[in-house]
Amino acid sequence: MSISSATIHLLNALSFSMLLFCIAVGLTVIFGVLKIINFAHGALYMVGAYVMFDLVARQSVPFWLALLLVPAVLGVFGLIIEWTLLRRIYERDITVQLLLTFALSLVLDDLVRLIWGSGVHATPQPTLLNGTIEVGSNSYPAYALFIILVGPLLATALWYVIERTSFGKRIRSAAADREMTASLGVNVPVLFTGVFALGAVLAGLGGALAAPIRSVAPSMGENIIILAFIVAVIGGLGSFPGALIGSIIVGVLMEFGPLVIPRSEMAFPYIAMILVLLIRPSGLFGKEMLDTRA
Repeated sequence: MSISSATIHLLNALSFSMLLFCIAVGLTVIFGVLKIINFAHGALYMVGAYVMFDLVARQSVPFWLALLLVPAVLGVFGLIIEWTLLRRIYERDITVQLLLTFALSLVLDDLVRLIWGSGVHATPQPTLLNGTIEVGSNSYPAYALFIILVGPLLATALWYVIERTSFGKRIRSAAADREMTASLGVNVPVLFTGVFALGAVLAGLGGALAAPIRSVAPSMGENIIILAFIVAVIGGLGSFPGALIGSIIVGVLMEFGPLVIPRSEMAFPYIAMILVLLIRPSGLFGKEMLDTRA
């Protein structure tokens, strides 16, 4: 493999990794605080992609404005879901939590079919990024490079929120000991609502970013949620740096794996997850929930 070809493969891996990070970090934040494995997270990503398609392709909303609106819409949607459904099952058995979130994902899948139909939809890319950029001797899509840049910016913003704001301090406190956090006067139910809304915002952002480069179709969240769970297991459930490193590992394996064994892009992430579970069951960074320091 030439250096030029390897560079393109690496950029492909990073582009997918940063998109996957948007979804996986929301999943791990929710688990880190609420202790709920949210099977509906992929469906929220799907809804975000559909809302982005509708705003940009049908309503002619400017792409950059839609990119701000979609996470906000999903945040409100997540707030409603947590307030009406999830807060009733926090103390219930994990089986109840899994069944409810799985059922919610099926409901959302049918909902998008009802509203937008069962067809495949395409979302136009923004004019500014609708082209290629020279990378060495090759051309590379500008939009894919934009996603690569979004990943570190998002990671930095989340680190700042979790480490440097009062909301973040409350999140870390609730992740460590929710009873003690409540005894200190923090309104834990409201905090939980905010955390789930934040996770929904991140899922919506992932869907909005994916819409211009991936087919928007029902059940598009099924594969991504499986990969997000693999990322969470590899990095450590509830670990912020684990979500970032795990996403990069999965993205690199999916891109370079088939070069070794053709048509094996899904096998390598599963193999990596199995190895991590055997060697370090808590994940690479699974020491404590929402620890932003590796």
